[in-house]
Amino acid sequence: MGIIIKPIITEKMTAVTEKYPNRYGFIVNRDANKIQIGQAVKEMYGKEVVSVNTMNYLGKTKSRNTKAGFISGKESAFKKAIVTLANGETIDFYSNI
Repeated sequence: MGIIIKPIITEKMTAVTEKYPNRYGFIVNRDANKIQIGQAVKEMYGKEVVSVNTMNYLGKTKSRNTKAGFISGKESAFKKAIVTLANGETIDFYSNI
């Protein structure tokens, strides 16, 4: 399985990218370290990576009451990486659409 699972394209991440134009968010493999994430971004997009910040998120438990009874489950845990590129470099996620 690859290191980078998918880019994060949300309102919050878009606001961060507007404030800091060289920062991008990715959901990555939970076993990947910062060096591997930086190398994967460089391979995939051909951009120079300055730094990588990572965050581990635990899965939330969800529950609800229905006609059939009480249903409970759990969201998946994931790891998020914020990648800072060198000055002047950008990634266009929408170029392949």
